[in-house]
Amino acid sequence: MSTVGRVIDYFGESVAARYDERHDGMFEHDVVEPAVDLLAALAGAGRALELGVGTGRIALPLNARGVPVHGIDLSRAMVDRLRAKPGGDRIGVTIGDFTTTRVEGTFSVAYLVFNTIMNLTSQDEQVDCFRTVADHLEPGGTFVIEVGVPELRALAPGQIARPFRVTPTEVAFDVYDAATQLMSSNYVEVVDGRGEYRSIPFRYVWPAELDLMARLAGLRLRERRGGWRDEPFTADSEKHVSVWEKPVTP
Repeated sequence: MSTVGRVIDYFGESVAARYDERHDGMFEHDVVEPAVDLLAALAGAGRALELGVGTGRIALPLNARGVPVHGIDLSRAMVDRLRAKPGGDRIGVTIGDFTTTRVEGTFSVAYLVFNTIMNLTSQDEQVDCFRTVADHLEPGGTFVIEVGVPELRALAPGQIARPFRVTPTEVAFDVYDAATQLMSSNYVEVVDGRGEYRSIPFRYVWPAELDLMARLAGLRLRERRGGWRDEPFTADSEKHVSVWEKPVTP
């Protein structure tokens, strides 16, 4: 979702109004429930912190399992959609940048899903995110990230762009800069006979780089899987779900 301060909100009213209508399957029951299963198990009897809570795709069903959820998000427009949904009033939300924003109390699990770590477009911001999460976690608590593996192997030599959705009314493509790890997702859409274009910047990040960020924040890797259903993570995995834990001091 989105954050504040150094990070720009790319999820304003025009995006929020249609966010829940996405057609890439992210709202499907079979996609959401495995994520909620793992997060509920990690939360146990404790609280959950979602960074980039958005319209509540994960927070609402997780809260329905009996897990208290607090969210951080920059986009008031996205949070307004969350608030309007059944159960939305039970999700505490702090408007702010999840690289630095603090909320009261500690949590047994914190999570960043659907590539949201890449909304932080510098390595420093991503490191700050890990440190902020570590400060929120109780000893033994966990931090979960779901993020795609950079698709550089799919690019031919000299190629920098890769389409990921092509329909009669929309073309969407990613543009990569391998020298800086910066990328952007770009959307060209025909609405009422007129073309609309928007671009969202990201910083892609490798699994080993995330592990080092975790170490800098005092966390250690517990497990890495190829998806929410405990798929093995391999060289051919298109994404990973990684779990880091905050050690329990003697």
